[in-house]
This record gives sequence, structure tokens and C-alpha cells, in this order.
Amino acid sequence: MKFSLIIRGQHPPGHAARHLLDDLDLVRCAERLGFDGIVKGSHYSAEPFESLQQIPFLAHCAAVAPRLRIICGLVLVPLHKPLDLAEQLATLDVLSGGKLVFGAGLGYRDVEFKAFGVPRGGLGARFEERLVAVRRLWTEEFVDMKGSDFELDRATCSVKPVQQPTPPIWIGANADIAIRRAARFGDCWYINPHNTLATIERQMHVYKRALEELGKPFPAEVPMRREVFIAASRADAIRLAQPYLEAKYNAYRAWGQDKVMPEGDHFDHTFDELLQDRFLLGSPDDVADQLNRLRERLGVNHIVASIHWPGMPNSLALEQLHRLAEQVRPLLRSDG
Repeated sequence: MKFSLIIRGQHPPGHAARHLLDDLDLVRCAERLGFDGIVKGSHYSAEPFESLQQIPFLAHCAAVAPRLRIICGLVLVPLHKPLDLAEQLATLDVLSGGKLVFGAGLGYRDVEFKAFGVPRGGLGARFEERLVAVRRLWTEEFVDMKGSDFELDRATCSVKPVQQPTPPIWIGANADIAIRRAARFGDCWYINPHNTLATIERQMHVYKRALEELGKPFPAEVPMRREVFIAASRADAIRLAQPYLEAKYNAYRAWGQDKVMPEGDHFDHTFDELLQDRFLLGSPDDVADQLNRLRERLGVNHIVASIHWPGMPNSLALEQLHRLAEQVRPLLRSDG
């Protein structure tokens, strides 16, 4: 089982320089503890939080922790033009020595779509055409292609990725239609942290059927992001994590995250109801058992651990990294 750490970088407003130092302490700690990658998401107008932007932060991480994979998780692809995406991400691959993962997502927030002048209608088509364009720019010398709002006229990507033919492309998806899109356009489905495990188990069948129809094999790497908190007992883990995790999911609700989730799966619950079948909370034995079952049930072999939420002291997040590496990882079965 691989482990990566997601740095959301979402903090209460103010003191951005201090928060950056805290986030980089987590990055360095993850490298020392033998984690596999560092992940950074992307949002704009992220009120009530401040948040450093994805690509410059990951470029700095490549210098600070050169052993780690650099994982975009996720780039909001419809907001960007493909030539810019291709060159920025290829630059990241070069800076990291060929360790970039291009995680790609659709996005769901009106404030972002409006700010970038992107209509909600046709988002799926915009996403698909941009992925096609980025792949072509990475693998062809010159590209001619006309998209919905861009034209490549003998365009060339001025820097090619180190990884050939392309860096791995992980497709984030919540809804069934997006999961089928992940099968078509991605190297794997990057399983979201929001849906319940019952929903994800059903959707894994959707994903496998789509792969079979396309004649594609099940991917060797199956990444999944989950909220993780480890304590002496499940009750202690819930008590300690709740103030921070609950605030984060209140923000997700306000942003409309659950409006793009499958029918019946939403955040309109009490915290006790929300955490059922969704988060990895408990003692080291509890969390290891849940991870082993994720491998058996879903084939998950790469956990992107979210262990730090807005307002949480960095000391507590550092403790969680140590617990995951030193108390949970040794309990995982050798086949998972």
C-alpha cells in the first residue's frame, strides 16, 4: 500500500507565510517517514480559507522533498487553456525529475466558473477536449486542433515531460458519468473522499464495466483519498478530529460539493451520521483493518491521506503522520 499526503493548504485567513512554513514541515516529515507522494488540490476564491495555489506550491515541494512524487490532486481542467496546462505541468515534471502525476477534475463551484468565464453547460466536453489536447501537445511535435474556445495552429509544447509518453493521468470523479469518463481518458480513477464506501463499491462495478467495454485493463495503481485520524480508540479519534473535520465539511456543504455526488449521498447529516462508512477514524488496529478491507473490496493500493484540516494545530497533524507511518503501516497485510 502506497501512502501520499494531501496538503490542502487551507487555513484561517492571515499569516500566510507562517502557514506555509507549517505545511512545508508536513512535507519534509512525509519524506522522512517514507511516504510516496505529496498532493495539492486547487481552488480559487476559497473563502472562508486562504490557500496557496497548486502549481507554485508543488514546484517548491519538488525542491524541498525531492524523493516524493508531485501529485496535482486535482487540476480544475475546464478553467484552463490546454497549451498553458501542457507547458506548466511539463515544467513541473522536469522540476521534479519525472515524478509528476496529473490529477484532473471537472470542478463544481459557480464562483470559479464565473470568474474564469466558463459556462456550466458543456463542462464534460470542455474537460475531454482539453485532456485530448494536452496529451497531443505532450506527444506530438506540432498540433492542429480546434476546441470550443481555443485553437491550436501548429502549436508546440515548448517543454516535454520527462515521463514518456506522458505523466500518469488520474481522473477525479464523483458521479457515475464522470467515472465512465475516467475509464475513457485516464490511467486510473482517483477515488474521491466524499462518497460513502457503499457508493464507491457500487461505482467500482461501473468503472470495471466501462474498462471492459473499452478493452482496457484494470489499472495497476488505484488511488483513493480519505480523511484519516488515529488515536488510542475510535471514540478518542472522533472526539479529537470532530472540531476540525466538521468545519471542513460544513464548508464543502456551503460550496455545493455534495450537489455533484450521486443521488442519496450528501453532507446534510449530523457529524455522527456523516462519519459512518466515510472516514478512516480509530485506533491503529481499526485504521489498518479498514485499509486492508479497502484493498480487498476495491483494489485500492494507494491512500492519499488527509490528516490536517483548517484550524488544526500543526503539532497534531505531525503526530498523525507518525502514527500512520509507524503504527498503522506495519499492520497492513503484505498483499495490501
